[in-house]
Amino acid sequence: MSKSRFDAISKSQERPRIVIEEKGRRSELFGIHVFNEDRMLQYLTKDALESVRSAMHSGSKIDRKMADQVAESIKTWAITMGATHYTHWFQPLTGATAEKHDAFFDLLDGKPLEKFGGSQLVQQEPDASSFPSGGIRNTFEARGYTAWDPTSNAFIYGTTLCIPTVFVSYTGEALDNKAPLLRALSAVDDAATAVARYFDKNVSKVNATLGWEQEYFLIDKALAFSRPDLVMTGRTLVGHQAAKGQQLDDHYFGVIPDRVLSFMSDLEKECTKLGIPVKTRHNEVAPNQFELAPVFEEANLAVDHNLLLMDVMDKIADKHSFKVLFHEKPFEGINGSGKHNNWSLATDTGVNLLSPGSTPMKNLQFLTFFINTIKAVDTYEELLRASIASASNDYRLGANEAPPAIFSIFIGTQLSSVLDELEGVSKGKLSPEEKTELKLNVVGKIPEILLDNTDRNRTSPFAFTGNKFEMRGVGSKTNCAKPMTVLNTIVAKQLQDFKKEVDALIDKKSLKKDEAVFNVLREYIKTSKRIRFDGDGYSDEWEKEAARRKLSNNKNTPTALQVLTSKESIELFKSMKVLSEVEIAARKEVELETYIFQVQIEGRVYNELVYSYIIPAAIKYQNQIIKNVMGLKDIYGAAHKKLSEGQLSIIEQIAEHIEAIKKVTDKMTDARRSANQLKDMNKKAFAYCDNVKPYFDQIRTHSDKLERIMDNDLWPLTKYRELLFQK
Repeated sequence: MSKSRFDAISKSQERPRIVIEEKGRRSELFGIHVFNEDRMLQYLTKDALESVRSAMHSGSKIDRKMADQVAESIKTWAITMGATHYTHWFQPLTGATAEKHDAFFDLLDGKPLEKFGGSQLVQQEPDASSFPSGGIRNTFEARGYTAWDPTSNAFIYGTTLCIPTVFVSYTGEALDNKAPLLRALSAVDDAATAVARYFDKNVSKVNATLGWEQEYFLIDKALAFSRPDLVMTGRTLVGHQAAKGQQLDDHYFGVIPDRVLSFMSDLEKECTKLGIPVKTRHNEVAPNQFELAPVFEEANLAVDHNLLLMDVMDKIADKHSFKVLFHEKPFEGINGSGKHNNWSLATDTGVNLLSPGSTPMKNLQFLTFFINTIKAVDTYEELLRASIASASNDYRLGANEAPPAIFSIFIGTQLSSVLDELEGVSKGKLSPEEKTELKLNVVGKIPEILLDNTDRNRTSPFAFTGNKFEMRGVGSKTNCAKPMTVLNTIVAKQLQDFKKEVDALIDKKSLKKDEAVFNVLREYIKTSKRIRFDGDGYSDEWEKEAARRKLSNNKNTPTALQVLTSKESIELFKSMKVLSEVEIAARKEVELETYIFQVQIEGRVYNELVYSYIIPAAIKYQNQIIKNVMGLKDIYGAAHKKLSEGQLSIIEQIAEHIEAIKKVTDKMTDARRSANQLKDMNKKAFAYCDNVKPYFDQIRTHSDKLERIMDNDLWPLTKYRELLFQK
């Protein structure tokens, strides 16, 4: 075993556990680094507090005078907490977060002072020309504005006051993931509130809620940094699997290793201070894979908290000598990582609209939102698939730990039978007997049905799990804002259409409200039937059946992204005022470019591995065997041929694989260079997908065969079993 690898493994095994003391209740630590309503009550004047609350709940603007008061209060609090700088914390189209720090310090007439006014709170102008814009701006056009989002509380991270913001261009187009999400959440609020008022006139606001489940791998730092492919691409490009992987499922929900538990405790402590309501932690299926999940929150805040969490995880992991892997498929042969998005709608009266109630009327409300969501997904299933598309997630979707690329909805056999009964409702007015039958024997029994309907379909991309829908295809490093923007937009559009149809039946057909609702829902059940599937999403039969149902099956990112600029998608986003045509085209361009860059980087790393690591190591090992054969000849003379048959065979095998891996790598490099010559982003992305990526598997195959032949002492790349199964 090479000295560097031996040292890395020794380090990983000898590291002491960092003991984290957990003193005090979580409830006492929660949000102490957040300028939340408790801080506002303490630091803001009554008028300023009302102004901020109004901005948070109704989207009203905060005038300059009030902004100055709020800024002064936040500055006072932040400085008492040890903050020295402030930043507008935003979400460019890179998928991560961005920040530029400015000190509170300033000079006035040569005298030092701490300065932070309303203008600094509300808006900044970062020199952000290098962020991807999809053609909205040229590189020489540096102006981009960040604007305060008062619905997400400011917080202190380290010694910096972080102010969540949107990021827009000089001409007003959204250059981030937060602005479209806020627009989508506003749209679903308006549409859902209007429908909810059919059942409760007291509803004045509906919030989309989100509970994400963050999966990740933890690898010792020394081992992670011994792998150039892992460092550069987030995944191991070569190396054969360990003899023992996850076959026994003995890691899943097992005892959490001591070092990992210390990391988790430290992480949860910091998250609690930042107001991230982390709750669940456990071992996942693959070795060294884990999961963390919070309490449900309003969707915008939940997205911010997930992005913040990922940054905190990196820093805490480094402190504990770990490397966090967020890549969806860092290792072949074992499960990858997702970020299940659990979504629902909740009223300001405290009702979950996707949870059955205690009365038939409340259950009719549940069915209304339940069926409309199904209808929305059926209509726009391709858009949902596009929202989770990425080069890294392509390696995961369809494998045994992730749903397939075909979108379908699992609701369970009991709820399916309820919808089947509703489908049989007679058209038009209902007789008293029919109303009684529906409300008591069908709708009224839903809560009891759901009590026993606890089974889940792990192969379903979009599953109803009792009081929410779980979108399971979201990748572990994806910004949740993207799928949440699409989901809330399509549900908002569907609810708008639903209300128009119900109102038309009430006004023109003189139907009562319940009758009108039942009539429209019945048609939706019929027209959205193709999206419902409770079977095995991995089976070949389902792929054929899905094709018969005319469901999309976009297996790679370039194909999946084409729907973004379709006539229907553009009309949807424009009509809901979520994205303009320019913004949609820009996002498609950015996503395609990101895909190209990620595949391009992997191709370059493959080239480096083959020529700088694999072939030199193979030749070195081959030379050792040749030397051995020559020694046998010196000792035994002509009789050495029989004694060295095995060595000669190995020499030939190594030579064959060296030649093969070199040819394949050269072909991959040529294909990559040819793809780079293409100017059209669509053609370029498909060229990378169809002409470059197929060589990756061939390189891996020959690399694997060489590794199995060669002695471990000379193999430069750490095997899976050395990366996994750490204490």
